[in-house]
Amino acid sequence: MATPKQSFLSRFQSFGRLSSGQKLAVIFGTAAFFAFVFVAWIYVNKPQWRVLYSNLNNRDGGNIINALSQLNVPYKMAEGGSAILVPSNDVYNTRLKLASKGLPRGSVVGFELLDNQKLGTSDFIEQVDYQRALEGELDRTISSISAVSAARVQLAIPRPSVFVSEQESPSASVLVSLYPGRTLGAGQVAGIERLIAASVPQLEAKNVTVVDQNGEVLSQPQGTSDGVNLNADQLDYVGQVEQALANRIQAIIAPIVGRNNVRAAVTADLDFSRMEQTAETFQPNGTPGTAAILSQQKKESTSTTPAPGGVVGSAANQPPGQSVSTAASSSGGTTPLNGTATTAGTVSTNSSLMPVHSRKSSTTNYDVDKTIQHSVQPAGSIKRLSVAVVVNYRPVVNRDGSTKLVPLNQSEMDEINKLVKGAMGFDPKRGDSLNIVNTAFSTKPVVALPHTPFYKNPDNIAIAEEVLKDLLTAGVVLIVFLSLRRMLYEMLAKAPKPVPQAAAPSFEAAAPRQREGYEQNLQAAKDLARQNPSIVANVVKDWMENE
Repeated sequence: MATPKQSFLSRFQSFGRLSSGQKLAVIFGTAAFFAFVFVAWIYVNKPQWRVLYSNLNNRDGGNIINALSQLNVPYKMAEGGSAILVPSNDVYNTRLKLASKGLPRGSVVGFELLDNQKLGTSDFIEQVDYQRALEGELDRTISSISAVSAARVQLAIPRPSVFVSEQESPSASVLVSLYPGRTLGAGQVAGIERLIAASVPQLEAKNVTVVDQNGEVLSQPQGTSDGVNLNADQLDYVGQVEQALANRIQAIIAPIVGRNNVRAAVTADLDFSRMEQTAETFQPNGTPGTAAILSQQKKESTSTTPAPGGVVGSAANQPPGQSVSTAASSSGGTTPLNGTATTAGTVSTNSSLMPVHSRKSSTTNYDVDKTIQHSVQPAGSIKRLSVAVVVNYRPVVNRDGSTKLVPLNQSEMDEINKLVKGAMGFDPKRGDSLNIVNTAFSTKPVVALPHTPFYKNPDNIAIAEEVLKDLLTAGVVLIVFLSLRRMLYEMLAKAPKPVPQAAAPSFEAAAPRQREGYEQNLQAAKDLARQNPSIVANVVKDWMENE
């Protein structure tokens, strides 16, 4: 039995017996097979192109293409050059690398606009370029928020004036384009307003207006309301008060009935009006002993008038306190100041004979008893509370192990009522209302979401498509290979067989048969010569060559 190696060699040696047309067919068929295998390999390993960036302007497109060439990332253009495609395996990695280089920059420009300032530029052009650059930088900053896909900022900066009365405050408007399904919270909107206000001199956050792509106003002046509706801060405060009271009620009732057996809802009516009041009250003055003395003044004066007498003349008509001495005193004493002098000698007056006049006055100023009271009523005070509490029935285990829900008794409900009133700060003067209901909670089974079969999972479908594509390609290659192999074998099988070269051994093998009989050997030789005359000729030829 021939081995596979000998069979292959014999078939390969049979290739030389094919005709020229058959040889060309075998060669072209083999070349076509390898070409088909090469094309199939390229098709299987063909990259799946995905969009890297779309809606690009010419500047960003050129910068991205240069960056991709430096990174050795294959790419191709689509949508008239406004979109760039790269292999799907390189999309995210390429985006990160381009982002590190600041690409794409978008249609807006930032402070790089000021890099190429020309000599002789007017102040107006410089101011316009600076405003454009500031708007571009704010666009990029706001676009970096996770929920914002694109942003557009427009600043209205008035020209400065030397007159204070003519100075105007700047304002800004922001248009944000949000990703599908995304929203901006009140805190994020306030953050955008403060960010822009901090970037522009003399710009206040209340002068910043934020609008989304649908034209809805997202911003609202802080701390103000229109008198009818509450602003965002006030609504948040109301929600916080209601949630805090509900949590407080559930926390105090949960240890009694169980954490999942109580629900509480609170509606708070808050007063956000702000009122300041100053009162000045005057009280009647008290007794002098208890009154507060503000100031006190006392005056006291004493005067004397001399009696008429003495010598008639000029001396007697002198004012008091003066004396006229006309002769030396015999005693040599001095004249008193208030004495009366005479011409005959010293005239003295007796003070005891003069009338004395005294005058006293006292002024006392008492402080006014008054009270000044300044009161400020804080905004957000509670006007009224409405609380609703639902308590589940108490579960009771029967003797057979089953569970039964039993309503709470009246004493337990009274205790819960007292606890809730204490937790909420119940005030009947305010008109607060409280409603506690004891009922059985719904025990409907939770319907689980249907599990997605593995064959409907998008990831598994993508993997199956890749595997199926590879298997189909391998199957087609195998079919082509087997068809070509079968055709080649059929062609080799139809090729003429070579003349056996074992004539000499066959003739020599017939020599021992002479022992059996000359006739048999002669007949065998005749038959051999008659069937294969070429073998006999070759044998004779060999004999002659050997001789």
